[in-house]
Amino acid sequence: MLAAGGTAGHLFPAFALAQELGRRGISVDLVTDMRGDRYGAGFPARTVYQVPAATFASRSPVAAARTVFTLGRGTLSAHGLMGRVKPATVVGFGGYPTIPPLTAARLRGIPTILHEQNAVLGRANRLLSKGVSAIATSFAKVRLLEGALRDKARLTGNPVRDAVLQSAGRLYAASRDGEPFRLLVFGGSQGARFFSDAVPPALVRLPDALKRRLHVTQQCREEDLERVQDRYEDHGITADLATFFKDLPERMASSHLVIGRAGASSVAELAVLGVPSVLVPLPHALDNDQLQNATQLAEAGACWAVEQRTLTETGLAELVARLMSSPEDLEMAAAAARSQGRADAAARLADLVEELMGLRVPSGVRNPASERANEPARLSGGP
Repeated sequence: MLAAGGTAGHLFPAFALAQELGRRGISVDLVTDMRGDRYGAGFPARTVYQVPAATFASRSPVAAARTVFTLGRGTLSAHGLMGRVKPATVVGFGGYPTIPPLTAARLRGIPTILHEQNAVLGRANRLLSKGVSAIATSFAKVRLLEGALRDKARLTGNPVRDAVLQSAGRLYAASRDGEPFRLLVFGGSQGARFFSDAVPPALVRLPDALKRRLHVTQQCREEDLERVQDRYEDHGITADLATFFKDLPERMASSHLVIGRAGASSVAELAVLGVPSVLVPLPHALDNDQLQNATQLAEAGACWAVEQRTLTETGLAELVARLMSSPEDLEMAAAAARSQGRADAAARLADLVEELMGLRVPSGVRNPASERANEPARLSGGP
């Protein structure tokens, strides 16, 4: 049984693991909160169950009490579900919606795995970590993964969907002087709004010769589409805008540069695809998880990481202009990104699942976390 909240960052790796387990003939059920129902038809699970869950989104004592009450109801519901379904193993993918099913599994004596997608152990995972059987990590260095927790940690990588793997075969081919330059801009709902405000004013500052080369693909919110399109058209920039791209992995693979947030799934997909990027971590996150993700990729030379508070129209324009004029830098970043990619992450996580199910001899390999794993993140300028 897989447990994941309704956000893409948690559901995408769960989706990828479900695909891999299905190929191995292992039946998969999904338990999620009420936000996950929109994935019910497409998620490769035998059955999708829902249990009540909530997040500590407010410091109000009343709101906190309501969250605790909801999580308690969810745990009771999940406890009954575990008794009926009797899963061999439960895998949680983070977020507060995983607390009820993993707590219930522990009470039932069922082996449990936590998967941490980010380069810092999330709050819900920290609450659950002491009681689980194993912790799978996406990064070799994970902040707050300390002491005894390291002993049950395994570096698997962050599973990516089959659609991403199918687009990962092509090698990066840089755009040379005078050739079209494909720029992809996306960032989820919050990122889409920010990039709609920040990217067009920067791109219109480019020299005319560079603007003529640009082919921009950008995710926008519905209310921003017209103004962003008008801005690009007024300055002779070719642009394809939409609120959602069903073929996003293919578009990522064919891009010369990506501008986006540094969510765990995005970072994992960029690395597997071997695509250079400019990453702007989501600010004000409680655990600075995107900052940690972007920093690790930047330290490897695979991206240029820029904090949102320091991002200016002029600065972004200068960076894009420099990269468009430096195909060698982009090629090196693409190679560095691919070196960080773990295309076999779903298989490695599935191996761990089979170990806990008793279907595979344990490998004894644990996460090579080092003392540096708990140092504060420092943004790097890329290659």
